[in-house]
Amino acid sequence: MALTNSIIKARLQEKFGDQVYNFEEPYGLLTFEAPKELNLKVLNFLYDDEQLKFRFLTDLTAVHYPDSKGRELAVVYHLHNLQDNIRLRFKVFTSVEQPDVYTATGLFAAANWMERETYDFFGVNFVGHPNLKRILNVDEMDYFPMRKEYPLEDQTRTDKDDEMFGRGGTIW
Repeated sequence: MALTNSIIKARLQEKFGDQVYNFEEPYGLLTFEAPKELNLKVLNFLYDDEQLKFRFLTDLTAVHYPDSKGRELAVVYHLHNLQDNIRLRFKVFTSVEQPDVYTATGLFAAANWMERETYDFFGVNFVGHPNLKRILNVDEMDYFPMRKEYPLEDQTRTDKDDEMFGRGGTIW
């Protein structure tokens, strides 16, 4: 029997009950959430289960939602079952005040560099990571550039005309 999103969802709910939630299927990609404290248990289950076999970490990143108090940072895992050629997206949320999420480097070697990049740009602290330090930005940076905490443009600039960029004024 072919592995489907409904089978994956049923196996996850059988194992974790209501601790896995917000199941969606945008463009056919099964997406769900779990509390950040369970990220390793869920990842290990998806990896070890003989029916699921999600043993390839395609991507790991974060998203900043500044208006979601207590859930400002989402760590997003994209996993792939190469045998059945099916993918899924798994999310855990954390606050910017305490952005601690357990590292997945013990399960996926590729998580090492992906977690370093996610730390570098979003400030997620991957607890237990063997070498969590900046990977692309300079060590002296005291902020995380992918967070939506800064205006996109310098509001004091006088050398540009917003009308030239379609903002304000007359539309041709």
